[in-house]
Amino acid sequence: MSGRGFPLGGGAVAAFALLAGCAGVTPDGGFDAVAQRAQERGGLSPRIVMNETDARAVADTTRALLARPLDMEGAVRIALLNHPGLQASYWKVGIAQADLAQAARLQNPAFGFKRMAGGGEVEIERSLGFNLVQALTLPLARRVESGRFEGVKLAVGAGIERHAVETRRAWTDAVAAIQGLDYARRVHAAAEASAELRGRMARSGNASRLDLAREQVFQAEAAAAVARAAQHAVATREQLTRLLGLWGDDTAFTLPERLPDLPAAPVDLPDLERRALAQRLDVAAARQDAAAMASSLGLSRTTRFVNVLELGAARKSETGMPAERGYEVSIELPLFDWGGARSARAEALYMQSLRQVAATAVDARSQARERYLGYRAAWDLARHYRDEVIPLRKRISQETLLRYNGMLASSFELLTDAREQAGAVNATIEALQAFWRAHADLEEAIGGRVVHAAHAAPATASPHKEHAE
Repeated sequence: MSGRGFPLGGGAVAAFALLAGCAGVTPDGGFDAVAQRAQERGGLSPRIVMNETDARAVADTTRALLARPLDMEGAVRIALLNHPGLQASYWKVGIAQADLAQAARLQNPAFGFKRMAGGGEVEIERSLGFNLVQALTLPLARRVESGRFEGVKLAVGAGIERHAVETRRAWTDAVAAIQGLDYARRVHAAAEASAELRGRMARSGNASRLDLAREQVFQAEAAAAVARAAQHAVATREQLTRLLGLWGDDTAFTLPERLPDLPAAPVDLPDLERRALAQRLDVAAARQDAAAMASSLGLSRTTRFVNVLELGAARKSETGMPAERGYEVSIELPLFDWGGARSARAEALYMQSLRQVAATAVDARSQARERYLGYRAAWDLARHYRDEVIPLRKRISQETLLRYNGMLASSFELLTDAREQAGAVNATIEALQAFWRAHADLEEAIGGRVVHAAHAAPATASPHKEHAE
């Protein structure tokens, strides 16, 4: 919608400038508001890197966090500061803010100049015009872009929280893999020592070839378990490294040897669904999108019939003749396109956005219920292994060893008990891993942190030492 005419009066220009407002762009592109919301909602600390000073500050923070074993929250902090893909998403806010600033500005006037010469006469026409429709609809267009700007901030905030949850899951998997690898190595070392002793006994005639073969196959299976655990540890560590955005020397970070202990009690969330609807950013983004579509529908209806309206004034001068002044108006005649299709499309998009809000709310409620039940079940299972299975396995191992030393049990029974106990300890580690993953899933489902009041004291004996020698 461009126009041509002659310069309008100073009062008209001032009125257009007032309509345009004073919207502008900030150096951070509006990201500070996103970072503040992330801090208030989940204690997250994202930071956009805009220059070399910011890059050095991020590098210093990353090195400080990597100088010690990296805990879960330290991993999340590095990921939000350092991951290049996440940093790229932060600039979506700046792009949306620039679009908003552009929508709040009037289109530049169009200047025209025409010179005709012939027969000793020169005719000159000058024109300067403004797009009147764009000026009149400027406030509504600005509201539309403002709604879209808010929607982008919500979407980027949701991406930050989603990346934090994925990092917590990856950290849990990597630490659990380290714990599992450590236990596999302990089992293999014990099996290797036992096989060596059995070999000596067989050579001296105090053990049968069958007993020796059983010890050797157990040792071989334990070696295979170490290889599988080592490969799993590498894979989970690399997954965490990718989410942290690390490369080079920074990839040599260390992790804790064990997962955090199981909390003393699970968190009770009686208002689960209400919290999910109130806190989840995808629900808020869907609502914001519907509001933006409503504003867009209003703009479509406003410009339905008058799509092009050009207003300006003209000045004509001719050799030997007095200057002529006037004005011109250009308007599109709605003979073929009455704007019905544009209006119908805007209405359809708005109705679609309303249904999307309802669908998002239904999904949020269901996910919150599902994730909470999974969280409670994971806590119950981890506690069951910690308080029931492992103590019973330890007691059985002690009794079996006593019976074996008293020649009341065979070496086959001792090996069977060792295999079963190894399986129980691995299942205990997996149950604890599943709980912390379920904890992260629940935080994602309700859109907020789940904080436990207290943690259980460490077990009297580590599961790593539950293997019968």
